[in-house]
Amino acid sequence: MNTTEPTPADRPGTNDGWLNRALNFIEVVGNRLPDPAVLFFLLMIVVWIASAILAQFTFNAIHPSTGEPIQVVNQLAGDQMVNFLVNMVSVFVNFAPLGIVLVALLGVGVAEHTGFVSAALRKLLGWTSIRLLTPMLILIAILSNIVVDAGYVVVIPLGAVMFYAAGRHPLAGIAAAFAGVSGGFSANLVPSAIDPLLAGITQEAGQVLDPDLYINPLANWGFMAASSLLIVAVGWWLTDKVIEPRLAKDTPVDGDMSDMPTLEELTPAESKGLKWATASIALAAILVTVAVLIPGSPLRDPDPALTFFQSVTSFGSPLMRSIVPLIFLFFLIPGVVYGYVAGTIDSHRDIVTGMSKSMESMGYYIVMAFFAAQFIAAFTNSNLGLLLAINGADWLGSLELPAQFTIVGIIGLTIMVNLFVGSASAKWLIIAPIFVPMLMRLGISPELTQAAYRVGDSSSNIITPLLPYFPLIVVFCTRYSKGAGIGTLISMMLPYAIALAVLWTAFLLLYWALGLPLGLQAGYVYP
Repeated sequence: MNTTEPTPADRPGTNDGWLNRALNFIEVVGNRLPDPAVLFFLLMIVVWIASAILAQFTFNAIHPSTGEPIQVVNQLAGDQMVNFLVNMVSVFVNFAPLGIVLVALLGVGVAEHTGFVSAALRKLLGWTSIRLLTPMLILIAILSNIVVDAGYVVVIPLGAVMFYAAGRHPLAGIAAAFAGVSGGFSANLVPSAIDPLLAGITQEAGQVLDPDLYINPLANWGFMAASSLLIVAVGWWLTDKVIEPRLAKDTPVDGDMSDMPTLEELTPAESKGLKWATASIALAAILVTVAVLIPGSPLRDPDPALTFFQSVTSFGSPLMRSIVPLIFLFFLIPGVVYGYVAGTIDSHRDIVTGMSKSMESMGYYIVMAFFAAQFIAAFTNSNLGLLLAINGADWLGSLELPAQFTIVGIIGLTIMVNLFVGSASAKWLIIAPIFVPMLMRLGISPELTQAAYRVGDSSSNIITPLLPYFPLIVVFCTRYSKGAGIGTLISMMLPYAIALAVLWTAFLLLYWALGLPLGLQAGYVYP
């Protein structure tokens, strides 16, 4: 297999044009930024110093809860430094996104380890007719995000194989799958781990203004499910009408095909395992539905004044507060069933191994979460976030701009930040503490702000070289075209990024104007 990185002279177009020069500049600047974990540590130091300076001044901003003027708390004062040391462990352990992500991924890890995820994706892709190859590939790529990063290592290379086997350009298959996996990262018909992760950060940020604020992990599900259809349509048209014709003309398929991955059919054991696993999912869904429908169900809010729908979806509903454990179970159960039936696991030790591997992959996130938790705690305790949110909201309010302009601004800001910080959670951890409470002050709900962030983040994922999987996608491209490189991949994906940024933003504004539900327990207005 040819995995040698082409030299700049071998890459078509990488030395010419303002776009490549701009992307090269962004890459250099981005590589010079500190690691996100270190970045949060430095931001905490900045908060300490800023709080020490601003604590000497009096501000006119009024605390929304107490009605008293806001006073910045000096985080370098002796008592605050003692609190920092005493509360360091509890701040980290109680960091909302941490437990949510780890619990969800325990189940996902088992499903990946037993082979259930790979078999399900291969089966779905194998059903696709040539005529509908592009939209089905993009849809499967979007759905692959329910298991976080599986799409990058499974769907994208399989997309190239399927396109090549169908007599189409394999790089077009990579582009379509990459657009679905990464460009459609936040959009999904099925809830994924990114939903509770972002909701936890949003809740943490919004509690600066409202300590009792609760953000349902599925607060954006309605909008994101509808967005999946938009992404499939945009990706389908661009792939077939713009990207593939250009590739057929300018990018020859001259790679070493001897080691090309194959789209293997499921073995009898894998097919049997997949059938039983699918049946287990259906049975689990039926049991949960029946449990909810039973009169007096403990999964519903016990308030007798609520309708059935309200008792299921209210803030106090145990079902709604069990979304993350249900995600865990709905991956664990079929993963275990598939493993035993298909023969990919022999004992309970293999199940534990799958969970352990998923936790090993989260080591970096845990480190980043530690420093992020300390930064957010310092930012909150200093009252800097509250002061900035109230003053910023007052300033934006004085401009009397339509709320739609503010939301578009959040999307644009996210796109810019995404070119320098690749992690979705890292970006939101930086942006949310400022803009979630600021927009709450303007009457815009945290759920809507979060939806705007997700649009900006996803639409620009596919053009940032700082995406951790970006080099891997380049290697996939060189497998089929010797001259392919970063410039090739960027030139393929830029039309998707521009189209998604514009059309997805317009779709959010239209969705908002029509008053369609963002998701569960979510509105457009705060409070």
